[in-house]
Formats: sequence, C-alpha cells, structure tokens
Amino acid sequence: MGLTMGIHAVSVVIEALNRDAQHATIAKFIQNELDAECEKVAVLHQQGSQQSELLREQGAQQFELLRQQRAAAGGSMHSRRPETLKIEISKYRGVVEDSLLRWFVESDDAIRARRIDDGDMQVAFAQSNLAGRAKTWALGLKLHDPYAFGSLEVFKSRLRQTLNRLELSSELEPNS
Repeated sequence: MGLTMGIHAVSVVIEALNRDAQHATIAKFIQNELDAECEKVAVLHQQGSQQSELLREQGAQQFELLRQQRAAAGGSMHSRRPETLKIEISKYRGVVEDSLLRWFVESDDAIRARRIDDGDMQVAFAQSNLAGRAKTWALGLKLHDPYAFGSLEVFKSRLRQTLNRLELSSELEPNS
C-alpha cells in the first residue's frame, strides 16, 4: 500500500480514520501481504516438486539406459568375473617333517589361483592352512596384536624366524 500510494498519502488516509478503522485497515494490509507471500511460497514449492519429479524421472531413465547397455555388453557384472580355481594345500604343522618352503610355494599358488588380492585376506588364508604348533603360534600373536601381520610377506618372515629359533633351541637341548 505504501509503495503504490506513497508513504505520506497512506499516513494521511490512516490518520483520517477512527482508531478501530485504523486497526482494521492495518490488519487487512498485513493479511494481504501474508497472503501474497504464502502464494509465492506455494508457487516455489510447486516448482521444487516439479523439478524433483523431473530429476527422479531422469535418474530412472539413466538407470534403465545403463542397465540396457550392460545387458547388451554381455550380461551382468557377475558373469564377467573370472572364475577362481580352488587349489587345496596341505596344512603346515610346524614340525620337522613339514617343509616350510614347499608350504610357502603351495600357499602362494593357491592365493593366486583363488585371486585373493587383499593383503589381510591373504594372511587369513595362509593362517587357515596352519595346524598344530604353527597355528597356536599365529593365533597367540594375533590375540595379543590383531595387526601383528601387516602383509603375507611379514607373516611368512615371522613364521620362518620363529620356526628357526624353535629348531635351534630343540637342537641345543640335551636328550633325556
């Protein structure tokens, strides 16, 4: 009202009214302003909803197009993964009859055949093929420090060192 008529003209008109009429005029003005702002909010909300719906439709179309492209390219992602070969290896017990070097070779071959690339999984696979005192040693270390073996190479090195120490100490013990 003040912008269309001018602030001075509005104050002259309002001053000419009695107190109740002034309150009613001001209340009507405020209500009109609120209604106008509510209409603006409603329009913005409607536009936002339309844009959201449009984005959802575009996303669904892109997803469908991608699915069709994958299907045309040769099937799902699962069929593209090369198959793994499950080679069984002997359990290493940590006794004199077992060859640690042979077990390392078997273990490395099985890890490659199974396509185990993650270092933690390689260590877990190697540990799963231990038995006897070798398994007891590995589990004991892991109980004290879950990150005792940072990689397969660290695991193999620590296993070799421990078994060498055990063999030396058993050779030094007198036969009873």
